[in-house]
Order: sequence, then structure tokens, then C-alpha cells
Amino acid sequence: MGRVTLRQSTVSSRRLPLADERGVAMVEFALVLPLLLVLLLGMIDVGKALNYWNDETHLANEAARYAAVNKNPGPQSTLNQSILNQADSAELRNGGTTSITSPVGICIWFPNPAGHSATAATNHGVGDPVQVVVRATYNWLAYLVGQGIGAHSVLTATSTMRLEQNYTTGASAPYTTGTANNTNGTGTC
Repeated sequence: MGRVTLRQSTVSSRRLPLADERGVAMVEFALVLPLLLVLLLGMIDVGKALNYWNDETHLANEAARYAAVNKNPGPQSTLNQSILNQADSAELRNGGTTSITSPVGICIWFPNPAGHSATAATNHGVGDPVQVVVRATYNWLAYLVGQGIGAHSVLTATSTMRLEQNYTTGASAPYTTGTANNTNGTGTC
């Protein structure tokens, strides 16, 4: 069997097109980077929205408890404002950012107990339900693209408790309520 010898010039000319891959990694990175950034920023945004929803749940529970015992814990004139001031972030308290444009809404209302007629009663007795609905509109990836894409969700938390003291509406009422015959928690407050 004979030996086959290749010339150096033949071998190098065949490898030249395959060996010149400079810049390919940079192009691939440039193609993948936007997707990676959207995924990373999306995960951060989901975490931020979950944190706000968790804070809303806490606010709803606090407000329902204070409404059930007919007490306002803060120096503000209404329970609604006192609870709003307990929000963990200024973004929820004040709004005015691209993620949360308006402050969180706190609606306290009295759903009709089972078996009672739908009347707009102004007095509520011990054992009647009081429900608090805390709601904010969250704009997704607003810090990245602004509000131009219009992707938003309404973060809602509710809490219902039974009154432990009688409640009478009027000028001296410790909290602002919505309509008594409301069935979905939107209320007028």
C-alpha cells in the first residue's frame, strides 16, 4: 500500500472557508439577546406584580378587620385613607408611575347576607358581612416600553368579615362605603 501525500497548499485552501467563523458568536448573541432580556425583565415584572398583589391582600385584610370592629387606626379622616397610607410602596400609595398610574382603590361595602332583600340599608348590625375590595391597574413592562402597548391587568384582592359592632352611616362614619346592593365589589367608592 502506498502513502498518500497531500500538499500543504491543498489542505489549507480547503480549510479556509470553514475556519473563518469570526463574528458568528457575536451575531448569534445579538439575535438571542432581545429574547433573553424580555424573559429576564418579564420575570422581574411578574415578581413586582405579585408583590403588589400580596400587599393589596394585606391591605384588604387590615381594612376588613378595622371595618368589622368599626375603628379607624390612623389620624386620617377615613379608614380608606388610613389603610391606603399603610401600603408598602409609594407607587401603590400615590400612583403616578408608568406601572401604576393611579393610587390603589379601596372600596368597603356591605354585601347582602343570604336570605335578605337587596335594600340600601344605612344601618348594619352585628354579624352582617362587610367586604373590602382593593384594586389597582398594573401596566406590564411599562418601565421598558411605557404605556404604548396597553398590556395591563387589574390586580384585585378581597376580604370579607362579619361586623362585631353595629355600623351606622352618616357624617361621623369611620369609613366610606360603596353601594349596599352591589354584587361584584365594584361599588361607588
